[in-house]
Amino acid sequence: MRYWKPCAIGILILILGYIVTLCCLPPISKDALTHHLAVPKLYLKHGGVYEIPFMLFSYYPMNIDILYFISLYFGNDILPKYIHFVFALLTVIWIYVYIKRKVGDRYAIIGAILFLYTPIIVKLSTTVYVDLGLIFFSTGSLLFFLQWVEKDFSIKYLLLSAIFCGLAMGTKYNGLVTACLLVLFIPFSFSRLAGPGRLAGILKPLGYTLLFLLISMAVFSPWMVRNYVWKKNPIYPLCDRWFQSAAGQEKEDRVGIRANTGGSVGLFTKRRIVYGETGWEMALLPIRVFFQGEDGDPQYFDGRLNPFLLILPLFAFAGSKRDPPLVRYEKWALLAFAVLYFAIVLFTREMRIRYIAPIIPPLVILSAFGVRNLARKISELRFHRMRTMGWGLLSGGLLFFMGWNVPYLVSYFKALDPVPYLTDEIRREEYLVRHVAEYPALQYINGKLPLQSRTFFLFLGNRGYYCDRPYILDRGVGFYQIIKNSTRPEQVVSRLRENGISHLLIRYDIFDKWRRDRCLFSNSESSMLNQFIKNHTNLLFFKRNYGVFLLSKSRQP
Repeated sequence: MRYWKPCAIGILILILGYIVTLCCLPPISKDALTHHLAVPKLYLKHGGVYEIPFMLFSYYPMNIDILYFISLYFGNDILPKYIHFVFALLTVIWIYVYIKRKVGDRYAIIGAILFLYTPIIVKLSTTVYVDLGLIFFSTGSLLFFLQWVEKDFSIKYLLLSAIFCGLAMGTKYNGLVTACLLVLFIPFSFSRLAGPGRLAGILKPLGYTLLFLLISMAVFSPWMVRNYVWKKNPIYPLCDRWFQSAAGQEKEDRVGIRANTGGSVGLFTKRRIVYGETGWEMALLPIRVFFQGEDGDPQYFDGRLNPFLLILPLFAFAGSKRDPPLVRYEKWALLAFAVLYFAIVLFTREMRIRYIAPIIPPLVILSAFGVRNLARKISELRFHRMRTMGWGLLSGGLLFFMGWNVPYLVSYFKALDPVPYLTDEIRREEYLVRHVAEYPALQYINGKLPLQSRTFFLFLGNRGYYCDRPYILDRGVGFYQIIKNSTRPEQVVSRLRENGISHLLIRYDIFDKWRRDRCLFSNSESSMLNQFIKNHTNLLFFKRNYGVFLLSKSRQP
């Protein structure tokens, strides 16, 4: 154990070096190209913030995206990766300080390593997303709440918790889950832990709860005001049926979006139909999430965790009677936050590791408690040989959990393949051609199409960041509905032209399956769609199944 600190610091340096290396690459992650960089880029081209109706995600809160906006203003789209990574480092500080204060420096360093080394944290640290900001603000709100309880309900810590909660909601709508949970925790905690003389009925806990809610909503309010002005719904697109006053428009939006996906089904029904999962497999989802995980595969949660987040927290409650009552309460509060947050996401959204990411810091903290408890039990063993065996098992277990991540990190490094780019063997454009399938088509659009052209993206996954010409996504046009409401291909042309569309960019393999789907189109509609492509578009460029088409001039039907 003499060399544990140098070894731990060495591991941290290796993790930081790995992440910093991958942050040097041009952005290629999906959400960066559809949202977190694409929307700020459009704002810059427009000269300011404006409504983009065809981008549903442009209505999301943008606390972190504002920082990316500043970076793009100075022509740098790699710096946002480092900005995002900084929030991971700030969360490490939250975790380290809390664990050090509760159980000591040694376990604080272990907690820092376990957090930063978790595969989903590594991946998020190398992408232009906002989830690390959400994790940081949610963790800050939770820990300030615990300090509020610890410091005899000092109003200062409740206000700090509320401010960080508001920042979490303004980073991503998932922050609303944090707000809901803390709104429940505040009156419960005060009622359980305040002295008898402090508890005046229900007025005081409700007063604290109301204060927390008002402050957090005030911090979140700029995004609510923006969306209310644009959509009459402060949290658009969430709960839009509740706020939608124009029933006809609501119906139009449902048809335009849901018809393209073939309707909506329940979350567990979808897993049964699409993935063929049995009832037992779905019942084991809360466990599978920690053992299974694969980037880009929605069945396996589009990300990866580590089993230590499930196993080590169990030991946090072994021998809890030796802990002070307040520490015992904090451990249960951390566990309740993680379990309830996970349950809310599980039953309201299709499971993604990113969606439950705010539970990682509480589980890491509980893991550090678990390691401390195991170490304490081992040190109390009577026989030296048993203590030696115990330390070996504990060290081996931690090394096993560390080793669990190695194959993922190796494959992720190979997938991004940074060496040719970092050694100047290839340039930025060549790297993007290798890693962004639609990039050659976008290069053609940027270099060959007129400045006033407007391209309609079909089945592109909304990835428009690298397009320098005006473009529009399907939600702004409703191509499916145009086909359903047209009887002749000339009508399709006319309605696309009415939207200012001059060109089409189509991912043709998916489009071809879509137009042949008999569940979506009748024979006559499918035939009309074929005639439209054949007789009213002109293929200008085709590569990797992405085609750029010139739309013919509209004719009166």
